[in-house]
Amino acid sequence: MKIPQVAAQLYTVRQHLKTPADLAASLKKIKQTGYQAIQLASIGSIPEDDLASMMADVGLICCSAHEDAETIVSEPQRVAERLTKYGCKLVSYPHPHVKLDTLDSVKALAASLNAAGKVFHDAGITLTYHNHSGEFRRFDGRLILEIIYAETDPKYLQGEVDTYWVQYGGGDSEDWCRSLKGRLPALHMKDYKTKPDGSPTWAEIGQGNLTWKPIIAAAEESGCQWYIVEQDRCDGDPFDSVRISFEYIRDNLCS
Repeated sequence: MKIPQVAAQLYTVRQHLKTPADLAASLKKIKQTGYQAIQLASIGSIPEDDLASMMADVGLICCSAHEDAETIVSEPQRVAERLTKYGCKLVSYPHPHVKLDTLDSVKALAASLNAAGKVFHDAGITLTYHNHSGEFRRFDGRLILEIIYAETDPKYLQGEVDTYWVQYGGGDSEDWCRSLKGRLPALHMKDYKTKPDGSPTWAEIGQGNLTWKPIIAAAEESGCQWYIVEQDRCDGDPFDSVRISFEYIRDNLCS
């Protein structure tokens, strides 16, 4: 992993993206921290040309985007056209927009993702699947996440492993990175710690319990291109969290 591959997920600073002026200021802060790329999320309504100009003005690459889940499967062409304006080559299906309560419902979601993924693929964009913990339930002895990948073409659906939610679901991020060899363009880096009451919560990278060096090594072996830092909740200023994570990655994990 090298610094140019490290990106900031904008969801971490979502409270500071409510107006175009706020968004522009936030992008500048992220760039000044040292990030060279971002993943879009939670930016509200802003004209594509304006957003593209903002990113270009501060020198940030749009490596990926979290788009509305239902829109991804119902209007993939429209999403692809917008992301092409940013030079964005990855789009992430962020969470299931339907109930996954039967094997048939899981297979139906996989089929819709496969169809949408073909549209993205034809537009030069790769569709990825972002997991939470719910995909670590089983039907017929297989995890939902395993079924989704088994039922889709790797050309049309690839992986965006989220380390926090893998841990929360009882999985192992290193194993999942290895299992998606050739199918893992992006990794969501989130650390995992235990609060005094014993419940889990998010942490800045290096401030929690995950063993990052073997996770990153496995991701690199599987061909990961982007290492995307996200923290769903921060104890203090989210920009401080973004900085702490970046500094740990820079000093301990980058080659």
